[in-house]
Amino acid sequence: MQKIIILDFGSQTTQLIGRRVRELDTFCEILPYNKFPNNDPSVIGVILSGSPYSVHDKEAFQVDLKQFVGKIPVLGICYGAQYISHKNGGKVEQTGTREYGRANLSTIDLNNSLFKGFHENSQVWMSHGDTITAIPGNCKTIASTSDVKYAAYASEENRLWAVQFHPEVYHSLEGKTLLKNFVVDICGSKQEWSAASYVETTVRQLRERIGNDRVILGLSGGVDSSVCATLLNKAIGKNLTCIFVDHGMLRKNEFSKVMKAYEGLGLNVIGVDASEKFFQDLKGVTDPEKKRKIIGRDFVEVFNAEAKKITDAKWLAQGTIYPDRIESLSITGMVIKSHHNVGGLPKDMHLQLCEPLKWLFKDEVRRVGYELGMPERLIKRHPFPGPGLAVRILGDITREKVRILQEADDIYIENMHNYVCEDGKVLYDKVWQAGTVLLSTIRSVGVMGDERTYEHPVALRAVTSTDAMTADWAHLPYDFLAKVSNEIINKVKGVNRVCYDISSKPPSTIEWE
Repeated sequence: MQKIIILDFGSQTTQLIGRRVRELDTFCEILPYNKFPNNDPSVIGVILSGSPYSVHDKEAFQVDLKQFVGKIPVLGICYGAQYISHKNGGKVEQTGTREYGRANLSTIDLNNSLFKGFHENSQVWMSHGDTITAIPGNCKTIASTSDVKYAAYASEENRLWAVQFHPEVYHSLEGKTLLKNFVVDICGSKQEWSAASYVETTVRQLRERIGNDRVILGLSGGVDSSVCATLLNKAIGKNLTCIFVDHGMLRKNEFSKVMKAYEGLGLNVIGVDASEKFFQDLKGVTDPEKKRKIIGRDFVEVFNAEAKKITDAKWLAQGTIYPDRIESLSITGMVIKSHHNVGGLPKDMHLQLCEPLKWLFKDEVRRVGYELGMPERLIKRHPFPGPGLAVRILGDITREKVRILQEADDIYIENMHNYVCEDGKVLYDKVWQAGTVLLSTIRSVGVMGDERTYEHPVALRAVTSTDAMTADWAHLPYDFLAKVSNEIINKVKGVNRVCYDISSKPPSTIEWE
């Protein structure tokens, strides 16, 4: 299958480039800047990402451009554009002219293949401190802003294009058009990437790779692991055994509901209630990362103990998806948060790892779920953190705090399922992710009846997104928020105040911890 290679120089928006390419029904791989796959005939183009570094920094990432420049189409973005210029006789300098945020292309070469279909004065998003002050001799300027002459340049002879702005971000209004021009028209993508082709290819590869071996899969009740299980079930059937560990911090009645849903999918599932162990090991722990790591460790221990009972198992499958991997490890060493299903296996497990969804974004996972014929309600489930409500309780974890949060969250989510918007759509389906946070480290003064109360506030969180890499707070209807707030305060003992989180990602994350 054709593919675009995106070389990652450490930009926070590299994954968005990949997301946009996938939207063009074109497969892509995001690889470290120094891992270009030579002699791979399926590669039809290369994109160089941005970077937190200057090309003049000693620690700046370096790549041998001769591997691909002049051989296949290349698009440099921001740092990528500067690096190409810097290495080919151009100049990149700190001129005091920096651009951050919106800018307009005051001049555009509309005859250039990269800008086909653009409008004059098109808005783009800039984020650079250095400026390209001279371009390579065999290149020509194809776009400028009022402040930056070389906003874009190209050498069609060498099939090389470079832009100082970020076409992958939402604020570059015609960025999708630019990427389509590059990926489809310039690189010649046949746009063969689809959920159907993914299922067909992956099922075939799983059968070839696994054969008649037995596979164990840890289920969480979420979309990712459920789709992973259904996909594996299609490929290897009875040779798949699923284990669903209840760590005690799932949503209200979720364990029994999910087990019933899995029975309907024809999956072989073993349910394990290990909540006592998790609560004991989390006792007194308040640090978010420690919570995650304890839950991850305990999950592996419980899972491992159950897995050892299946003596002929040779593989462990996980529903790891691409954003999990991006947020857990970057080439710059920055970790946003740890994920307990990322990072390999304990040595004593002696199982090979199988992650059939590891290159997919969340909405692509859902498309695969539809292709597999899974129930819509299961496919549309909002993302839920692996550590569960433990990272939605600020402070230490107790059964009582979990009970309070389960009750409040159940009211919030069920009301979201039942609220029909003016356009006829259910509110739950219009939100990417929603959840409730218990601020258990804070007590709020309130009045109920004639008595003064001193109880906890909860915060409602709801965001809109396409891939969870960026997210905006959802503008929920006031009457909905009023109803939910009133119901939580009246029905959930231990809560006397409800707040709504209106932070976007970035700078905030979707989860509070």
